[in-house]
Amino acid sequence: MNDITSLRLENDSFKKICNKLLLWDVKDAPLAPVSSVQQNTITFLDEIFGHTEEGGFRADHEKGSLAQSINLCPSNAFVELYLGGSLDTTNDFLAWYDSVESEMYYYEHAVFSQYLNQLLVWREECDKVLSQIQISLSKLDELKTEFEFVSNKTASMNSASEKLMEEQVKLINVSEAVHKRLQYFMNFELLHQRLSSPTLSVTSDVFRQCLNKIDDCLEYLANNVKFKESSAYILKYKQCLLRAVALIRAYVATILSRACQQILSPDRNTCLVENGGAEAAFALYYGKFQSAAAKVQLVTSMIEERNKRSNEYQQLLVDLQNCYLSERANIMSPAVNKAIIDLKSCHKGDHCSFIRSACAFLVHVSLDEYRLFHQFFSGQSSELHSYLEGICIILYDTLRPYVIHVNHLETLAETCSILKIEMLEEHVQQSPESLQAFAKICLQLLQDVQERLVFRAHIYLQSDILNYKPSLGDLAYPEKLEMMENIALSLQNVVLQRSESKSSVESITTLESEALDGCYPKSINSPADLHGMWYPTVRRTLVCLSRLYRCVDRHIFQGLSQEALKYCIQSIISASAQISSAKGNIDGELFQIKHLLILREQIAPFRVDFTVKETSLDFTKIKTAAFGLLQKRKQLFSLGTNNALLEFLLEGTTQVREHLLDSRKDVDRQLKTICEQFIKDAVQMLVGPISTFLEKAQNLLSSSSIEVAAKGNFVLREKAWASPQHISSLVQESQRLVKNKLAALQRSMQLYLSNRDTEFIIFRPIRNSVIGAFLKLEQLLTTNGYSSNDMIMTGCPSAEQVSILLSSASILAENSSKLRKMSSTSTDKPPSTDQC
Repeated sequence: MNDITSLRLENDSFKKICNKLLLWDVKDAPLAPVSSVQQNTITFLDEIFGHTEEGGFRADHEKGSLAQSINLCPSNAFVELYLGGSLDTTNDFLAWYDSVESEMYYYEHAVFSQYLNQLLVWREECDKVLSQIQISLSKLDELKTEFEFVSNKTASMNSASEKLMEEQVKLINVSEAVHKRLQYFMNFELLHQRLSSPTLSVTSDVFRQCLNKIDDCLEYLANNVKFKESSAYILKYKQCLLRAVALIRAYVATILSRACQQILSPDRNTCLVENGGAEAAFALYYGKFQSAAAKVQLVTSMIEERNKRSNEYQQLLVDLQNCYLSERANIMSPAVNKAIIDLKSCHKGDHCSFIRSACAFLVHVSLDEYRLFHQFFSGQSSELHSYLEGICIILYDTLRPYVIHVNHLETLAETCSILKIEMLEEHVQQSPESLQAFAKICLQLLQDVQERLVFRAHIYLQSDILNYKPSLGDLAYPEKLEMMENIALSLQNVVLQRSESKSSVESITTLESEALDGCYPKSINSPADLHGMWYPTVRRTLVCLSRLYRCVDRHIFQGLSQEALKYCIQSIISASAQISSAKGNIDGELFQIKHLLILREQIAPFRVDFTVKETSLDFTKIKTAAFGLLQKRKQLFSLGTNNALLEFLLEGTTQVREHLLDSRKDVDRQLKTICEQFIKDAVQMLVGPISTFLEKAQNLLSSSSIEVAAKGNFVLREKAWASPQHISSLVQESQRLVKNKLAALQRSMQLYLSNRDTEFIIFRPIRNSVIGAFLKLEQLLTTNGYSSNDMIMTGCPSAEQVSILLSSASILAENSSKLRKMSSTSTDKPPSTDQC
């Protein structure tokens, strides 16, 4: 073993030496760099020994390395001195080199040899220790065997002890479990004794503990029905629970009945009547119950905590609430009834004030009752809603007879506003839970009022709009408008007089500034703008719709508005016909245009759709099928596909058709029709002779087309009524009518329409039609054989001349209107101080 280790070390050292010798003269990083003198010495040695073979080359190389390492000099004397004699051959050198290498190896490995010797000594000592360890291990094995024997004995004894301990714990747990389960059976006697005690108080902690134990026992026995006698003990505990429930019910009923008796006692009522006041009434009807609420609330909260544990608690809570509400009903029902009767006597004849006061009173009562109920009970209750509804039904029973006998739409509309806006939207939305019952009754009453309102509205539309019989004053147009215009001028004169009297004190500049600020009216309000000058059916229709807009539902309002506008248009047309028969077509048509414009303008703010869908049955197919059946009598009972009876049954069915009726479009349609008729009548009034001549000439030319083709365009010229002299008289007559009638026409338009934009829109087609009539006359004469002399003789004006004629007539009409106003002003104006 040592020899192998030493050989390995030698080989490793030899390899390291060889590797280092190979790297001694590397160009980049030599391990042993040599000087020039050493290099010459190596060269000299190489020349001496030469290169004979591969081995010799290796020897020479090793000698050069050795010479390099000992710094040889290139002289024989130096070789002899340091190498110990002469070296004649290579073998001598190699032998010498081996000896030197052995010495060097010895000196280099002296430390390792010494260490190796020391290791050998240690090895001998370790062998001795190892032998002692083997002896110790054998003894330890014996101890281990004995320990395992003792350990097994101990473990068996511990396992037996643990098993005994486990059995002991198990028995203890079984004993405790049995004792715990027996407690649910053994508590009955104790609970029965406590509940039977006359000194037991419902509000005490002992009673609360009894309820807890009863609940626990019932719950446990209900979950373990298989236990022996569990059903029997369930019945026993049920009896205990019923005993406790009876105690609670009696306790609460006693407190509530005592409070009710104190409130209903005659002495207290007499005191209330003597003292009076809302504060005394509130203290009487709510003070005692509020003082009793603290006692009852302790019990009710205890029941509400157990409400979900047993049906008995739920029924008890319902019974307590019913007991409370019955006592409150005995107190509040007569009081509310009496209060409403007092309000009825106070507001006798004023239905709206009575309804407002009665509803406000019921709102306060409902809020107070809701607040008082929640001082006794914390949760919601359907019985409370029924109780409050029973109180509010008193209001409904009192108000409904008044509602169904009211005939005035304004009263019904104001009642709807009170119920819908003031009560439902304001009060109920602020407290929706507490006023739920009041909201239900109020909504029911509102529906009754709306039903009555719709019924009266239908009657009103039939009697006061459709069947309205106008008086002479209602049809006094344009006299009414002229009268209102004179009144407006007189008012303006009053303002002018005040401004003149003020100018005597103040400066002219101050007067001018006040006139700019509005003291001096810039224009006179037209009588058409006055609400009182509308036709009564128009005014009533708009007032009725404005009342109904916020009182009834949208779809009901749409139907009523459709009917109202339809009747209103019919009444306007009827009144227009009467005015036309009395004053002329122009006044009747302007009257209709005026009021249709008012209708269209006033119904625009209503944000509803005036379209109503109507359904009708179409029987046209039945008629066609019946004719087909009569024509096919021979095929009534044929067996083929041409059975006439079968075709009649299949094809003769009625069809359901839907029609959309839009009252707003009806107004626009009627307005368009009457405007077109007015334009036509106005043109006929201004250029009637020319229009009649043109129509007659067109009829002649169209009826005698063959004669026109034979004679040329001279057929019209040959007629006596179409001679240039006659046409000239027609032209002159038309011009005279324009000069005389245009001012009155514009005056009527201004008086009725009172809007320059509307006047301009309607007058523009009249102006164009008048100019077009003269142009058509000129074109007809030119194309039907009239010479230039004939055209000069007729005196037909050009379009520019007609336009100038119309403009001059319009200017004259405006000047005459101004003169009339000035004359009216000068007539009514008192003389000034300068004139005096």
